[in-house]
Amino acid sequence: MNEKFFKLVANTGISNLVMGIIVIVTGVTSGVILIVSGAKIMKKKDDLMI
Repeated sequence: MNEKFFKLVANTGISNLVMGIIVIVTGVTSGVILIVSGAKIMKKKDDLMI
């Protein structure tokens, strides 16, 4: 019974670690995309008429 519990806890820890890594990578990627988009807008702000 203890072995099943420890396997369950280990699998839960591994899945949490994987999900955390995926969330971090997604956040960094979206941040970079937003910074690049903002830089493009700032570069062309003289051409914009609001």
